[in-house]
Amino acid sequence: MAEKYIALPTGVSERDFDAAISEFRAALGDENVYTEADRLAAYGKIMLPVPDAEHAPSAAISPTSVEQVQRCVAICNTYRVPVWPISTGKNLGYGSAAPGNRGQVVMDLRRMNRILEVDADLCTALVEPGVTYQQLYDYIAQRKLPLWLSCPAPSAIAGPLGNTVDRGVGYTPYGEHFLFSCGMEVVMPTGEVLRTGMGSLPNSNTWQVFKWGFGPYLDGIFTQSNFGIVTKLGLWLMPAPPAFKSFVIRYDDEADIVAAVETLRPLRMANIIPNAVVISHALWECGTVAKRADYFTGPGSISDAAVARMARDRNVGIWNLYAGLYGSPEQIEVNWKIIQGAVKASGRGEILTAEQLDRDPVFKYRSDLMQGKMNVKEFGLYNWRGGGGSCWFAPVSQARGVEAKKQLAMAKTILDRHGIDYVAEFIVGWRDMHHIIDVLFDRTDAAQTKAANECFTELLREFAAEGYGVYRANTAFQEEVANLYGDVKRDVNQKIKRALDPNGIIAPGKSGIWV
Repeated sequence: MAEKYIALPTGVSERDFDAAISEFRAALGDENVYTEADRLAAYGKIMLPVPDAEHAPSAAISPTSVEQVQRCVAICNTYRVPVWPISTGKNLGYGSAAPGNRGQVVMDLRRMNRILEVDADLCTALVEPGVTYQQLYDYIAQRKLPLWLSCPAPSAIAGPLGNTVDRGVGYTPYGEHFLFSCGMEVVMPTGEVLRTGMGSLPNSNTWQVFKWGFGPYLDGIFTQSNFGIVTKLGLWLMPAPPAFKSFVIRYDDEADIVAAVETLRPLRMANIIPNAVVISHALWECGTVAKRADYFTGPGSISDAAVARMARDRNVGIWNLYAGLYGSPEQIEVNWKIIQGAVKASGRGEILTAEQLDRDPVFKYRSDLMQGKMNVKEFGLYNWRGGGGSCWFAPVSQARGVEAKKQLAMAKTILDRHGIDYVAEFIVGWRDMHHIIDVLFDRTDAAQTKAANECFTELLREFAAEGYGVYRANTAFQEEVANLYGDVKRDVNQKIKRALDPNGIIAPGKSGIWV
């Protein structure tokens, strides 16, 4: 370990790093360059089942403008210093604010937090990396604009740019966030500034309304990648509907996941139900407000009987399908009758509305998410077991009941083998499902941490063997995930990286991509 720094970037001498730090200070001011252990603590905190030292930063820098980002990139090129850009750093369970590999410099963009434009007529916004969902929500509310956001579950402190660039999801009809983005500004590894789509045209006023521009569509290569630093992002916002109706379909048997998905899929594909639908397991619903020790203290993973008892106590189903209807009252009434008919025909599930569940806090939380309202309630899951360990596993499948049943059985078998509880939900798109599993463990317990690491490794490999890939990867396992997607994809990514970033300075190793 270097004496002066917590860590040094791989391949960079202390002398060269001293020079880089000196130039960072000249470019950003002493107060915006951090090398002291206490100031770097927030950038080294992870929840993953690996040692902290593997993700320890060497320093952190905090620019406030595109020009400062460009200057930092130039310094990084001069001294071959790798930099790990973050927006708000709230990517908990996927790596938080810590760099992907030891010794990288964290480029913290949260002070670039301007809402540059919101167009209430075209329903668009242009934001910088540090803008949070809460900030944008407040901006819209204060101006009484008829617009709704789509946000992830722990929304208030997360940011739309970071979530979208990592291809996160929300719960409104605009829940596929990257699909509803339009136009990026990217500082390239050379320091040049690229504006994608119509943004490359001088004096264009269509940057946030037409996605494609001319020639190859480039925005996608800057998501889940290390090909550039995204400094502005255009968003499409949802026009506030004249009416909204939320409901839940509760299922009391774990096997009913098949009926839930089969009932939902045709309604979702026909846009009768237009939003990204959650089918949440009882343990997820209850785990945000209950503690494991109150229901189960034995060895291994929690028993099905204990989960059923908790579901009864908390008045939730074993599966809970949350969806919303948006539009005019007349449209909603027509679609509501179709949905009631589909549920009745399935012979499974109890359908309940906001009128029936007016004081139910669990239902209100889900209903708020479907309206893009801010909350941090999901963080309550970290109290379920305690100890600060969380590792998200997120395989994708077809939206078929048999697929959900198969993934459920696989997940529970593997989790049980390692003493990990099944805390999960399905998020159902038009034709796909994201199976979100939070591998929760006590990070202060060495045995649990080892079990979580082995469990996550087994989940990745066993699911991949059945053709199920994850749609996002935490920083501790991104290399293994990249390997699972094959040599050709890795080779193409590497060729792009070498062409755009020959010095390999931007987030080396992100998504398994190296020079």
